Amino acid sequence: MTRPARIAILTVSDRAASGEYEDKGGPGAEAWLRGVITSDMAIDRHVVPDGREIVAAKLRELADGEGGADLILVTGGTGPAPRDLTPEAVSEVAEREYPGFGEEMRRASLREVPTAILSRQTAVSRGRTLIITIPGKPSAIATCLDAVFAAVPYCLDLLGAARIETDPARIEAFRPRAK
Repeated sequence: MTRPARIAILTVSDRAASGEYEDKGGPGAEAWLRGVITSDMAIDRHVVPDGREIVAAKLRELADGEGGADLILVTGGTGPAPRDLTPEAVSEVAEREYPGFGEEMRRASLREVPTAILSRQTAVSRGRTLIITIPGKPSAIATCLDAVFAAVPYCLDLLGAARIETDPARIEAFRPRAK
């Protein structure tokens, strides 16, 4: 029997961390995952303020700690504002980068809003953990994850993470056929 996938959702926002603003990104990402993933999973949500050091420390904790996450979705902090340092924090903890994720998320988002070009989405791995940065708005989260998630289960397989199965009516996970 396989173990449930461990998924962490990290919201990066000064206002959400202080309680001044309701986090919509974390719940939006969780709802999207629960609507697509059919295999067992455990999802934990976390909120931290903007800032390179605090985000990098939390990512290390989530990836490297006891029962580390297989997948981390990071929502927020990917724009051009001075405090938007999520990509820099992610880069600091990365062992490998997967620029195709960011390219495809921006391409999909550009069909909906011209400011998507300002987004600095990316994906990296740390050990067996895949880390993907996504926007903070639930509709934008859906656009981005719809665009790239078919590749996520196989990427997790290759990293040695827990296996994730998807509802093919929503997202058909791509895995090469055995020869």
